[in-house]
Amino acid sequence: MKSFTQNNAPRVSVILPTLNVASLLDNCLASIARQTYPRDRIQIILADAHSTDATRDIAKKYGAVVLDDDGKNMEEGKRLALRHSQGDYILFVDADNEITHPDYIELAVGALDANPQALGVEGYYPPSQKMSSFCAYLTHLLHISDPIAWLMSANPRLVGRDGLVERWTLPRGTYAYPLGANGFVFRRADLEFARAADHFQDTHVALHLMRAGKREWLRISGRGVHHYYVQTLCGFVQKRRRATVHFLRVRQETRTHWMREKPAVPLWLAGLYCVTVVGPLFHAFRGLARDRDWRWLWHLPACPASVVGDAWGVWTCKIRRNDPKLVAALKPEQRLKDGGSN
Repeated sequence: MKSFTQNNAPRVSVILPTLNVASLLDNCLASIARQTYPRDRIQIILADAHSTDATRDIAKKYGAVVLDDDGKNMEEGKRLALRHSQGDYILFVDADNEITHPDYIELAVGALDANPQALGVEGYYPPSQKMSSFCAYLTHLLHISDPIAWLMSANPRLVGRDGLVERWTLPRGTYAYPLGANGFVFRRADLEFARAADHFQDTHVALHLMRAGKREWLRISGRGVHHYYVQTLCGFVQKRRRATVHFLRVRQETRTHWMREKPAVPLWLAGLYCVTVVGPLFHAFRGLARDRDWRWLWHLPACPASVVGDAWGVWTCKIRRNDPKLVAALKPEQRLKDGGSN
């Protein structure tokens, strides 16, 4: 794989949508600062929805460009940042991400350079000492951070491996897998092909590229981001409420969504599964036996909690449908397990 120096390294733009994330942002940006990729070839852009905490001060400490995001949700912020980006490669991260390895950007760019057939690089979500056992279950074990989405997703297939670089694809006839967020790296050329600056929504871009024939994506073995999605079950319900409101708002703009692309099970059946005992119990104990990881037991309370959060989101969207800033208003507090320190 190509080794990059200051003279031959393509420019990489790192895009973050932010709103009052001071408790997480330093952890995220420090992991970018640790990258082995030439620092002057990395551009960091925050689309900030007018934070009132120390978010902007932290961003400036790391030399980030901070843009005023007046949009209704984080996807509009990503589009804003993308329009101001200069990179040949675009890395999308959220403030609750921490890049796991210093060579992640270097390996991801090199892998895309060597694999023109791939649409991008997806990160793994390894556990971290800074996350609770519940957070590790959601992000590391489920990978998709929600039991309903996990059940509906098609299982990717490993196509091949070249050193640390893995090639993945989906079974023929389905695109039902959410690709494009939390440490995902795209080529700028592919984003321009998908008109992402005008229509960006993280999973929509990858879906568009797969439909256009790029059915492979890459992973770097063991590398990606620690995803501090949420630390508690109560916080998870609040996150699912917000995610449902966001989903319904986006659906008003476009009917495209991976859940419509021949999912493994329909939405109604996934919801029914989550409110029963038998299905979640089976998967919890199957995961426990297979992985020897007791955190699979969180699957039992997380399944009904997901349904509660989604139903709450539908109700919230209905009664507050005229609130243009609803998605921002529903943002729950997120912290690292140790209270926010590095």
